[in-house]
Amino acid sequence: MSTGIFGGTFDPIHIGHLRTALEMRGLIGLDRMLLIPCGDPPHRENPMTPAADRLAMIERAVADEPSLVADSREIDRGGLSYTIDTLLELRAELGAAEPLCLCIGMDSLVHIDGWRRWREFLDIAHIAVAARPGWQVPEEGEVAEWLACHRVAEAGVLLQKPSGAVFIEEMTLLPVSATALRAMLARGESIRYLTPDGVIDYIHNQRLYVQ
Repeated sequence: MSTGIFGGTFDPIHIGHLRTALEMRGLIGLDRMLLIPCGDPPHRENPMTPAADRLAMIERAVADEPSLVADSREIDRGGLSYTIDTLLELRAELGAAEPLCLCIGMDSLVHIDGWRRWREFLDIAHIAVAARPGWQVPEEGEVAEWLACHRVAEAGVLLQKPSGAVFIEEMTLLPVSATALRAMLARGESIRYLTPDGVIDYIHNQRLYVQ
């Protein structure tokens, strides 16, 4: 089974997350895309919302889409949520031969050299990058040299072997942000059509993001 990983704080999850995850899964031809909420992010402030609530919102968001799966492993593991630990854990579960793809945005790729043990990622998985129109890859430095060695032009390559390639695809990413949704909710504004109704119901029932 080919598997993609799409991580984030998801505070809250919204249509931008969901559409990117679904399009990337289809583009590559992955059997499933795991949406993995970060428990304790090492490179940013802790999420406003408890991990259990963020996971519950993802579960509701993907309830009607079997190819998108809520995965709680980073929350369950405890401690700082390092991507390398998640990749190693999934590779152990999948075995050596199954394709595994870490899906990230261009903003993450540009700064990937700040991630823990980032050079080991391609030993374990592929990396698929969703880029906005007008994107630019790093042109010099360590990340640029690494990309030159591992970048491939076709998404299909990622299903031909278990790991080792970087694929970049320009996508029309929806201009929706969790920060904006939290601000709207704090002002008492509607966020309908910016996240699934099941997520909105959960937010209101749990009284999340209210001042």
